[in-house]
Amino acid sequence: MSTNNISSDLKQNFMPDFFTSKKPKITEDGVIKENKAIISDNVPDEVKKIGKEFADEISDNFISDFKKSGDLMVHVSSYAVIDGIIYMTYYANTKTKDEDPHCHTARFVYCPENDTDNKTYIDLQSAKDDCYGKKVEAVYDTILMHKDEDTLYLMWTANLSGDYYRLYRTYTISSKKLSDVKINKFKVDSICADWNIHNMQAIFAEKEIEYKKMYTDIGIMQKISAREENGVIYYYTGAYCGDFNCIIKSRDLEEWEYVAQPDFLNQSKWENAVYVYDDKCFYFVRQQNESPYGFLTYFDLNKKTWETPVLISDCQSRSDFIMYKDNLYLFHAPIDREHIGVVHIDTEKIENSKEILQAHMKESCFYPFIQYGKDQLYMSYTSNRMHINLSKFNAEKYLNMNL
Repeated sequence: MSTNNISSDLKQNFMPDFFTSKKPKITEDGVIKENKAIISDNVPDEVKKIGKEFADEISDNFISDFKKSGDLMVHVSSYAVIDGIIYMTYYANTKTKDEDPHCHTARFVYCPENDTDNKTYIDLQSAKDDCYGKKVEAVYDTILMHKDEDTLYLMWTANLSGDYYRLYRTYTISSKKLSDVKINKFKVDSICADWNIHNMQAIFAEKEIEYKKMYTDIGIMQKISAREENGVIYYYTGAYCGDFNCIIKSRDLEEWEYVAQPDFLNQSKWENAVYVYDDKCFYFVRQQNESPYGFLTYFDLNKKTWETPVLISDCQSRSDFIMYKDNLYLFHAPIDREHIGVVHIDTEKIENSKEILQAHMKESCFYPFIQYGKDQLYMSYTSNRMHINLSKFNAEKYLNMNL
């Protein structure tokens, strides 16, 4: 089944872009000069043994492949399991086998967990569409978030007539109603505008905030974590655009506020995983391809300071945090995209963090995303950019070992 519920009579007005006479300040890349520790991919045999068991379980507990018949390339999964229904997002190319944003479709699909052959597919937006008078020239990473059990936020980036915009649609579970396309907002202090690259750069220039080089699409990481601030719940995650990465937060998943970016020399690039625990915002990000390490740090939300980082062996892929029984874990790719490593984060002294599992998976596992459903952990991942797979595993068996 396929459906697309865009109203033809809705007229969405874009806000006027923000302009400033101030010049931007660009921060250069550089090798990290100081670190608290290095976590190597050279791990004990016991850690590899646990990893083999994990790889076997992911294979044995395979739930479904969510690609649609006719998809030639699929990538970047996120999902939620709510009341026995699996909701999944990703982007697809139905024209070629390439990862080519000029041919992508932002895709939403759902099905009962006990009847995964009964999938409903919804195309949210495709390259070449019209978006309120602007041409959709390209479509990028498509993600799913939710802060309650009835409203899903389906989010992606599109190049609209030459600028990159953050877009979203909401899906109401109880009514199965899909909203029209909406535009996320980006805010720094009192300045708020449509979230596009021009506005990000102009607002940072106006506020005299230095930033690393921005290019191509604007990304948001799909994992959110909550923190109460002055009686208001904020949801934190990571955002990126080329070499620029930062922490953002939102009250409603629609308007996003800039929080901070690492203030030390680094070679960050693309996706930055973020998770708030107590008053610390933990942060792991890949670096330029020539670096053998990603880096783990945290931003103290009270002191407004960054911790000296820990270097972690990584093939420079997307990573994800998960909290399990008051312990924080990082899932990453220590060797290549056929390996998954799990680091237990010491939230008091990050230099004492350690790799507790290293798995050589039975297939490629791009961009693992770990989330709860029915009090257990599920993991989605891309396999060879040809499959959007979902599986589940016994968290108690793997995440509490060697602690």
